Amino acid sequence: MLLWLILYAAIGALGTVLARRYALQRNLLDHPGDRRSHRVSTPRGGGVAIVSALLIAVIALVARDPAQRVLLAGFGIGLALVAGVGMVDDHRPLSPWLRLAVHALAGLVFAGAIQLAFGDLWLTLLAVVLVLVLTNVWNFMDGINGLAASQALLLGLALALLLGGSWRLLAAALAAACAGFLPFNFPVARIFLGDVGSGAIGFSIAAMIVVCAAEDAVALMWLLLPLSVFLLDAGITLSRRFVNGERWWTPHTRHAYQVWARRAGHTKVTLAYAGCTAVGVMVTALFGTVSMPLVLWVCVGWYIAGALAWRGLQRMEPRIEPERKDIG
Repeated sequence: MLLWLILYAAIGALGTVLARRYALQRNLLDHPGDRRSHRVSTPRGGGVAIVSALLIAVIALVARDPAQRVLLAGFGIGLALVAGVGMVDDHRPLSPWLRLAVHALAGLVFAGAIQLAFGDLWLTLLAVVLVLVLTNVWNFMDGINGLAASQALLLGLALALLLGGSWRLLAAALAAACAGFLPFNFPVARIFLGDVGSGAIGFSIAAMIVVCAAEDAVALMWLLLPLSVFLLDAGITLSRRFVNGERWWTPHTRHAYQVWARRAGHTKVTLAYAGCTAVGVMVTALFGTVSMPLVLWVCVGWYIAGALAWRGLQRMEPRIEPERKDIG
């Protein structure tokens, strides 16, 4: 396992160096603006290194574990679809609805593999929904230095603890590749994940959670704890924008992490979010096999506390009149 982790951390680091060089040559830069949280023009697309590491891991695991060939192939094809549309978008902005359609296709591909492997309709539906949700949540939450990659690293560790066999190794590869990428993105960002990385990470975590759910439904519920900071911040913020009649699918800086980062800086916010998620990972590791009633009560209390924290962070900033959708 140690050699496996070192290998994929190295792929993540080397791939990031090459991606940064390519981005600078092609002028693939994210420039500062009212709807961004950075102040310096920065290369994007570094997440291709994490995608490369995961695809290499999939190929290695298919050769090593033929029994998982269908599931791993579904994962690899779905990952390639999400990363591919993200890479195109990093070069030339695409319609958000086109990206969403490709994400849905990736979810259907992986869901088909789930259906073939387990024959469970509810699990198949979960695959489609979770891929759509987490692929876009990671994209929405990739807005300050180190946040999306550090959360993915921690979720990768949690999944590696809960999964078995080839999927444990795949989750470990995700965590290791993120560890290789992070020094280039945190505390100072020399390159961003880009859509190629954020979407692919969200897809990967969603797929692994579905496999985990197939093995143990209780473990699935416990995973709601380390997922909570992203689900709450993205979910409540986007819901509020939708209710206010805003163009919720467009870039903005209204997430709680963005509000807080304007006051405290990127580093403190990323570390605080990582600390909350790390606690969730530890609780999951310690109690991941405990009965369903307990996990339900823990999740309810955890999410209520998180929602109150979100409200407190939003109060740091004066109320801004929402930008409403054009009518007519």
